[in-house]
Amino acid sequence: MQVDNEIEEIIKEDIWGSIKDFLNLGFHIGEGEKTINLTIGLLLLLTISIVVAKFALKWIRYLLTHKMEREDKQKFSSVFKFTNYVIYLVVILVTLSGAGIDITLIITASAALFVGLGLALQELFKDILGGIMIIVDKSLQVGDIVEVDDKVGKIFEIKLRTTRAITRDDKVVIIPNHKFISDIMYNYTQNHRTTRESVTVGVAYGSNVQLVTQILERVAAEQKQILKNPKPFVLFDDFGDSALMFSVHFFTNDSFSDPRVKSEMRYKINALFAENNISIPFPQRDVHIIQQKP
Repeated sequence: MQVDNEIEEIIKEDIWGSIKDFLNLGFHIGEGEKTINLTIGLLLLLTISIVVAKFALKWIRYLLTHKMEREDKQKFSSVFKFTNYVIYLVVILVTLSGAGIDITLIITASAALFVGLGLALQELFKDILGGIMIIVDKSLQVGDIVEVDDKVGKIFEIKLRTTRAITRDDKVVIIPNHKFISDIMYNYTQNHRTTRESVTVGVAYGSNVQLVTQILERVAAEQKQILKNPKPFVLFDDFGDSALMFSVHFFTNDSFSDPRVKSEMRYKINALFAENNISIPFPQRDVHIIQQKP
């Protein structure tokens, strides 16, 4: 027992005491409660904390992004870099506090700074949050055709803050990602690439409605960009003020180019109507003049 006690005392006093003395080496400024201790042990603790934080962030990043595609992983690099800086700042502040440095003033100034930055950059944070949601839940993908603010575009690039699309007139529109979570957006191709489109036309009262229907069906059947299945169909929509209103509905797998398809169909409809003496009337009004007897 006495030998064990001697070994224990040697470990406590000699070995552990030497380690503590080594760790306490450094600068000791001030006296009493205001003493600032910058020691080897404190610097070692700071280094270990940063290394542990770095590996923890890498592990969290792997858990969140290991199932994503390579392009999506790269989009998160800026977010994790910013998170790294914040974590490192917290570790440094905690270490300074452990050294006896009063960090109250630093924290107060930092809080005021972050509040100001938050108010100034709230749109940026909303865009980044929207980008994260788009990437995670796959609500938007490259190649999708969307309508935002009455503009139709095909998505060709999705970034963390903005999404880029090319319009039908070959112009690039840059869309802030917060619009996809705060505004109403139409995605023509999220469920599938096939969409239903229509062309509307009015014919004069007294026209042969069966012949009109046959002509519209023929035009849709002969159009190359229109799918044969599902089959196009014609609807007699309404009795208009100046015309009988018809619409031919068809399906296409290229809704981005449907204005050209509709234009070609209108050319053919106009030509076939002229061959068959079917007129497309302009708006008309009947004016009745009533004369009062003296």
